[in-house]
Amino acid sequence: MAVFNLKNREIECKIVYYGPGRSGKTTNLEYIFKTYKKQVADQMVTIDTEGDRTLFFDFLPMGLGKIKGCDVKVQLYTVPGQVQYSSTRKLVLKGADGIVFVADSFSIRREKNMLSLKDLDQNLKECGLSIFRVPLILQYNKRDVGGSIPIMSIEMMQNDLNKQLKVPYYPASALTGEGVGATLKECMKLTLVRLQKEFKWAQ
Repeated sequence: MAVFNLKNREIECKIVYYGPGRSGKTTNLEYIFKTYKKQVADQMVTIDTEGDRTLFFDFLPMGLGKIKGCDVKVQLYTVPGQVQYSSTRKLVLKGADGIVFVADSFSIRREKNMLSLKDLDQNLKECGLSIFRVPLILQYNKRDVGGSIPIMSIEMMQNDLNKQLKVPYYPASALTGEGVGATLKECMKLTLVRLQKEFKWAQ
């Protein structure tokens, strides 16, 4: 949940990158951190877990305007995707204002994508949120990989993951950066629209 600091004229919100293990969540944030350094307010903090990582940093979304004269600061987080870190995912997800779900385009990860989305739905419910109401973007990552590794079509991934949600989606390659900025920008835009409504309601 966003923190409104009217004294400092600042609004702090939280966007979480969610998805199965090794789908590219960390690579997304590393690309953002490296490419948009001028908009990064502090150092990136990394918490290593066995086989996965959680990391976060503060991001200043320039060019997206202010809310009632307040500057907006976004905290970007990833969650560990592996099954055994369920409690960590819940902790990181708590208070999220927007979510990017990073799905793996590899055909062999089809079931893991669907299980992770189901996990997100359940964890949001436990946080008192609805997957149908929170600002959510789907990113279909690893579209640049071809050759010997079969990848799913966008149509198949849409049918698996977005048939009911009907949220914006972006094909992407976190390694090359294709679609990474567009995904983040759309998620921030939807999040700020939601925050403006909340701010208006709170007054």
